[in-house]
Amino acid sequence: MSLNANAQCAMCRAALESEEGGVKAEAVNDGIVYLMVIPYVLVGVLGYAIYRLKTKKKER
Repeated sequence: MSLNANAQCAMCRAALESEEGGVKAEAVNDGIVYLMVIPYVLVGVLGYAIYRLKTKKKER
């Protein structure tokens, strides 16, 4: 599943429009998703760790 986005910087747009076959476009999109997901995963892990620490203190 992929979504089309029309908002790109001028350099990215020029590089992706000149490429035939779309391999470079897919790589750029995958890189953007990868960079976008990492902060959410880190915040989720940190939140879960804090939750576990708080619940262990209540059990004592």
